[in-house]
Amino acid sequence: MSIDQATWRRTRKLGLTAHDKHKAYPGYTLYSPMFGDGTAYLLDMEGNDVHSWDLPLPPGDYAYMLPNGNLFYNAKTPQEPGSFFPPFGIFKGGAMMEIDWDGNVVWEHRDPAHHHDGRRTESGGAVYLTIEQVPPDLAPKVQGGMAGTEYEGKMWSDRIVEIDADGNTIWEWHAHEHLDPLEDAILDSDLRNEWTHGNTIVPLPGGDVMVSFRGISTVARIDRATGDFVWRLGSPLLYQQHDPSMLPNGNVLIFNNGTHRRHPLVFSNVIEVEPQLGNVVWDYRDATSLGGFYSSYISGAQRLPNGNTLICEGVPGRIFEVTPQAEIVWEYINPHFSDVMAFGTNNAVFRAFRYGPERFPKLA
Repeated sequence: MSIDQATWRRTRKLGLTAHDKHKAYPGYTLYSPMFGDGTAYLLDMEGNDVHSWDLPLPPGDYAYMLPNGNLFYNAKTPQEPGSFFPPFGIFKGGAMMEIDWDGNVVWEHRDPAHHHDGRRTESGGAVYLTIEQVPPDLAPKVQGGMAGTEYEGKMWSDRIVEIDADGNTIWEWHAHEHLDPLEDAILDSDLRNEWTHGNTIVPLPGGDVMVSFRGISTVARIDRATGDFVWRLGSPLLYQQHDPSMLPNGNVLIFNNGTHRRHPLVFSNVIEVEPQLGNVVWDYRDATSLGGFYSSYISGAQRLPNGNTLICEGVPGRIFEVTPQAEIVWEYINPHFSDVMAFGTNNAVFRAFRYGPERFPKLA
């Protein structure tokens, strides 16, 4: 009998590992393995697959549920030869799709520069992240990063695009026009082929958007009318964070990856922050094993209606729910592994979401 050589898979449990029925928020959990074939799974509270979508393209990088019961899917199209820079193929998207319960594509928009995130808008269109080249006269002025690591002498940064239902661009925002090349520096240990590396775009009521730039450890709210920042959060509070979400109380929930954190032991934490003041009002970290909760990239967090928080610790494929007092009341480890160039055998999950039973009448 052959022995699995992937250390992580041989030493960890997979599937459902914890469930406190009295404290966990009941419902269904949606996730799609980041490097999988394009299957999105819906789990019940016992960890059973109760529904799945066999999607037409692999993830680029995740899916979430729309209010109408359809799936909104950021998908990965093949990278065009010679376009952008080589690592872009890892995190690129390329397509956004709305897909019904039976797997039929009911809306689609493609853009080869799309990456990481895209969200459906109330108008029936979408707002999403793309990349564009930093003007050649500006790129050398951007501080930080490892010298000489621009790709073919070029640097890239984020462009936010909003389209209507027919795919027409109705608003756009260019990161290089609003950042300071001296103050908004790339971390010294990172490559200079990218400046900002956005990973999250959130449309807000009234038209503003919230964005996360991992490359410069920044979460910010952008005024739609002016393009200026309404507020910004950054280092030393944030360390290459992911997935900010706006809470009903006006605070922001953030998965703070902790990459390059100035601490003897590297760790991740999930924080709730008052954005105008930068005050942390809630902070989850693994108090029993500081390095035991850590994902160097991807990952996310969702505040649930009962006050608990669903956390996706992306690299190890771990999805778990904690109470406000940091008690783990539900946990699931993605059992689906893929072999990926540069990442090896892994079960990474970009984001995961919990939805109440009322969102799925067909499962009643």
